[in-house]
Amino acid sequence: MNSSMGGANGSGDGDFHNSMMRNHPSYQRLSLTQKAALERFMIDYPHPTERQRHQLAAEIGLEPKQIKFWVQNKRMQIKNQNERADNKALRIENSRIQNENQLIRDTMINILCPACRGLPCREEEHAQFSQRMRLENERLRTQCARVSGLLQRYLEKQISQQELQALLNATMGSSSQAPMLGSSINQGVPVPLPVPVPVPELPNNNVNFGPQIMHQEMLLPNQMMSNNNADMENRMMVEVGNAAMDELVKLMHINEPIWINSSVGNGKLILNREDYEKTFLRARHFNVPYVHVESSKSSTVVNMSPMKLIDMFLDSEKWANLFPTIVTKAEIVHVVQPGLLYNRSGALQLMYEKMHTLSHLVPSREFCFLRYCQQVGVDEWVICDVSYDIFGDNNNPISGCWRHPSGCMIQDMHNGSSIVTWIEHVEVDDRTQIHLLYKDLVNSSYAYGSERWIVELGRMCERFSLYCIESIPNQEVGGVINSTKGRRCIMNISQRMVKIFCENLTIPYNLDMQNITGEENSEVKISIRKCTELGQPHGMVVVAITSFWIPLPNQQVFEFLTDDNKRNQWDVLSDSTPVQRIVQISNGTHPSNYISIIQPFATTENNMLILQESFTDPTGSYIVYAPVDVASLDMALNDEESTMVAILPSGFVISGDGKSNTALGTMNNTNAEGSSGGGEGSLLTVALQILVCSLSDIARLDMRSVSRVNTILASVVSNVRNALNINNAE
Repeated sequence: MNSSMGGANGSGDGDFHNSMMRNHPSYQRLSLTQKAALERFMIDYPHPTERQRHQLAAEIGLEPKQIKFWVQNKRMQIKNQNERADNKALRIENSRIQNENQLIRDTMINILCPACRGLPCREEEHAQFSQRMRLENERLRTQCARVSGLLQRYLEKQISQQELQALLNATMGSSSQAPMLGSSINQGVPVPLPVPVPVPELPNNNVNFGPQIMHQEMLLPNQMMSNNNADMENRMMVEVGNAAMDELVKLMHINEPIWINSSVGNGKLILNREDYEKTFLRARHFNVPYVHVESSKSSTVVNMSPMKLIDMFLDSEKWANLFPTIVTKAEIVHVVQPGLLYNRSGALQLMYEKMHTLSHLVPSREFCFLRYCQQVGVDEWVICDVSYDIFGDNNNPISGCWRHPSGCMIQDMHNGSSIVTWIEHVEVDDRTQIHLLYKDLVNSSYAYGSERWIVELGRMCERFSLYCIESIPNQEVGGVINSTKGRRCIMNISQRMVKIFCENLTIPYNLDMQNITGEENSEVKISIRKCTELGQPHGMVVVAITSFWIPLPNQQVFEFLTDDNKRNQWDVLSDSTPVQRIVQISNGTHPSNYISIIQPFATTENNMLILQESFTDPTGSYIVYAPVDVASLDMALNDEESTMVAILPSGFVISGDGKSNTALGTMNNTNAEGSSGGGEGSLLTVALQILVCSLSDIARLDMRSVSRVNTILASVVSNVRNALNINNAE
């Protein structure tokens, strides 16, 4: 028999079996057909049973014993072949390792420093060199601190430009390392130095320094750094991003004992600080006596695919539009890694973000942070945010907040929806003062916590889904909008209206007016701004805003303010006359989430309609409205250009007061009447915007215009309090 059918040239048991098969009386009588049948049988049954051997023997005309010996021989032949191949591979690997070891031994004889290609230094020389480097670093830090102090004195106009130049020359010498004095200093912005300069501590009330730095390109000015410095900064960002991602992934999968139920706030998940610090060995970021930490973890299901969510999270403009009630401004400062093209895994970018909340009495939070996207499973992505100190030495002038590894995990449900688990972990310097009205709400992590993020994400995903439908739902009343294009145009205008309204909650309010609510814990703030933005009426706009506590649940106040039959009780635009809702467009699954166009019955306002969007969720409720001109609205509907409608929004923001487990209320509370004695209260913010004069009449602007706006705001607040019968509430 040929070599393929005979035994291999092995040894031991293999040779014994081979010789047995060759000496078997039936061995030479195997035909080609029998050999082929045996080969197929061996493939199907490598270890055949007695019954299988008898069955094959009957089919091909051999004895079961012949088949048994043939299969044993074949198995042994394959085993020997595999062993020979493995031995050959091991010999090759062993030879390679021996050659590599010999090369290392030869290199160690005459080793060179990989950085400078010089001869190695002895241990005592290395210690001396390290000591010299430490002294040099200390000298540079001292020099940087002196230069930073001089720049601060110049910005505060304590010294002149000539004195500053002389002092800089004395401090740094006349070398090229001295900073050049130019227009950026004269504009009040620190000049980036060739070495990191500790930024002096700013006043506690300066919470708007971040955008100024952003727009002056102070964040990672790669065009002003050498390639080595830029590469070093990028490597540092990658290391920080990887460490933060590792921590966030662990926090996503760990429950108790690190995550525990809070004793307040409906049992939401918060971090157990003792177990967390034992696990991650994290120190406080702010070295001040009064620091509090906000942590929370929440989950929800949103009707949007993971790839669409990731695309929105990594695009600063889409990110701001996805969270209009939370994010005021967002910018991508620097892209460290673009990530993979098809799923963005590995994308790492430095971002700036300014956040706002439910009232002007709560300071904005600003972060310069790294956003890192990583695919951690077949259908799982994690987007991690962590603050990044680009200024060094923890002297971050952006705001008194520091974001520890936070973010979300997105899991694909394979039906166009995703499971989103959100973690928010922020350290806050308590020197940033919060008004007493909102202190409980903010400290309970509701104002900026994970629940607010996922609730807003769910609401906006529902809105996008309804925006993309190709037909008008039957439940949307009114025959004014009879096309999907017109419907989308109205939704675009309303989205812009809500965004403008929320941005006005964070603008600087420079004028204090008299108390209009009759309470010691409320005040009116006035701001005058020159409006030239596209999509808003051009001229001088007066913005008036106030917040106060009322002893009624959130939902009861929301239902009153969205009741068309009661609108004439508080709305000055309706001129105390009834109104009619002529259009309603749903923007969510909750029945109170919709966009409406309201027509006043006042005969003098036939050319004016009111566009309004209202929505509510467990974290707060919004009613935003603006007068719109009928002619411009018709043009926008015909041309599908929403920016043609100039809007100036006003509205209300309602939230719980944070003083009880039910502080935020529930959306299905239908028995709110008469509950004011139960201790549950709400915080109501009222904001009005009124165009007082055009750009050509700026000279005619005076305080009487501001007083008129204050009077209108007082009238609205008084009407609301009277209608809710809370003027005499304790």
